Amino acid sequence: MAAYCMVHIDVHNAEEYAKYAALAGPAVQKYGGEFLARGGRFAQKEGTERARNVVIRFADFETAEAFYHGPEYQEALKFALAEGVSTREYVIVEGV
Repeated sequence: MAAYCMVHIDVHNAEEYAKYAALAGPAVQKYGGEFLARGGRFAQKEGTERARNVVIRFADFETAEAFYHGPEYQEALKFALAEGVSTREYVIVEGV
């Protein structure tokens, strides 16, 4: 059963965040992930609005977890989670 990573992001330092993006994309590919949404138009209906929204599909929940905890993505996260770079919410949800 597919699993989806849903990420809501405000980028505060585009230069540093670009370092994250350069590493994150190849990590998604390595684990067989597919970007379904990556930025683009949105309409916030409830909750905290973030300027960027990303949805990634993986084959299953275990693969999504392995991607997130894998060394490739953890290296990328060092840039995204550095102080002042971005504010994010990240959730992995199993599909139906």
